[in-house]
Amino acid sequence: MIHINIIIKGEPDVSPFTQVYQYSSKADEEIFANSVTMIKGRLDRNLKININEAIAVYSSFIVSELRDGKSVERIQANASYLLSPEQVMIGVPETLRTVSFEVTLDDAPMKIITLSTPIQISDYILKST
Repeated sequence: MIHINIIIKGEPDVSPFTQVYQYSSKADEEIFANSVTMIKGRLDRNLKININEAIAVYSSFIVSELRDGKSVERIQANASYLLSPEQVMIGVPETLRTVSFEVTLDDAPMKIITLSTPIQISDYILKST
């Protein structure tokens, strides 16, 4: 069983929003795993992914790491290497400023994992001359 409640905070002028993944059977988990495999295939073909796809990649990574017994601190540190600004559509890094995952796996106690700026924000700024 996988239950993930995700709270996404982006730019200060945009309201936070939530997303919930809940998979109660092995078949549901397989569908989730297959969708993430398809997203990774898009990344392998140098196609940019959107916000929902990026969240799915991070969710899959976190579930995998928790099931492997990794610590929350290690997961948070390694998550920053998953996606680069070049792999996502414009606006994704700015939308995913802070992402909190409340994860419950297989009746284990809930873990809270917060990623701060998981995708580095490019240094593009419009300058007036």
